[in-house]
Amino acid sequence: MNTNYDVVIVGAGPAGLSAAIYTARADKKVLVIEKEAPGGKIIKTYKVENYPGFENIDGVELATKLFNHATNFGAQFEYSSIKNYIKNDDGFLVTLTNEKSFQTKAIILATGTKENKLCIPGEDEFYGKGVSYCAICDGAFYKNKEIAVVGGGRSAFEESDYLTNFASKVYLIHRSEKFRVNDDVFNRIQKNKKIELILNTVVTQINGKDKVESLILKNDKGKETILKVSAIFPFIGQKPVTEFITEPKFLNDKKNIITNEKMHTKISGIFSAGDVRDTPFRQIVTAASDGAIAAQEAIKYLDRLGK
Repeated sequence: MNTNYDVVIVGAGPAGLSAAIYTARADKKVLVIEKEAPGGKIIKTYKVENYPGFENIDGVELATKLFNHATNFGAQFEYSSIKNYIKNDDGFLVTLTNEKSFQTKAIILATGTKENKLCIPGEDEFYGKGVSYCAICDGAFYKNKEIAVVGGGRSAFEESDYLTNFASKVYLIHRSEKFRVNDDVFNRIQKNKKIELILNTVVTQINGKDKVESLILKNDKGKETILKVSAIFPFIGQKPVTEFITEPKFLNDKKNIITNEKMHTKISGIFSAGDVRDTPFRQIVTAASDGAIAAQEAIKYLDRLGK
């Protein structure tokens, strides 16, 4: 199979769907490739309260609205993962893991990131129901609640500090006594009376009925305890979905796609948007903005090709 498109968008999170809306509305033939359900991480988010225009909206509902918006303008969808892309005389040949291939003049890479998981019982079951990987997204849902953060790096410390704006208590759980933060950050956390450090300890299980209710902890001496909390925020890193990219200097040292402010990559005709690129802030609204910019730049690129 080798169908021609003006733009192939890889990833149907907020960035990819926003790009699809803009390119399809500009009367371009658009294909969106998504390995799961359209919406990305939004579909696993219980409530969204920080996307402009929606004071409170269910994550699945917002994802559905974005998907319908794109399809109503004519964007088409293929459910698979990208295997590779090859530049040729007509643009790019995009091959998927289901062995289908598509010819396109331009590509927008919006594959997002994948969180490092604890890989323990209950983590997947309670995702969006007390298990969250985004303090800014979900912290406000736990006002006056006791919650836990897992990790020993800068993200874990900064997010613990941020979460004290809402939670009555934050347990910061780390597997050792060594942290990957500077003294200023560590001292600020120690002075925060709402934060309690639980060291030399790992979380082995997340328990609850309809939502998170408690954690099973195990220290380095093998002793198990139960910690009652309403939520757990693992901050043990995340990885951009860029394993299919082989070009040198296309990625930074963290494997994020390098772009300029107009979402151009080092390869003419390939753009990137959203969490997968090298960006200081990862939110639905910034991903949607990236997608709009990438789409407009792709449209300009296609118009130049036409001339």
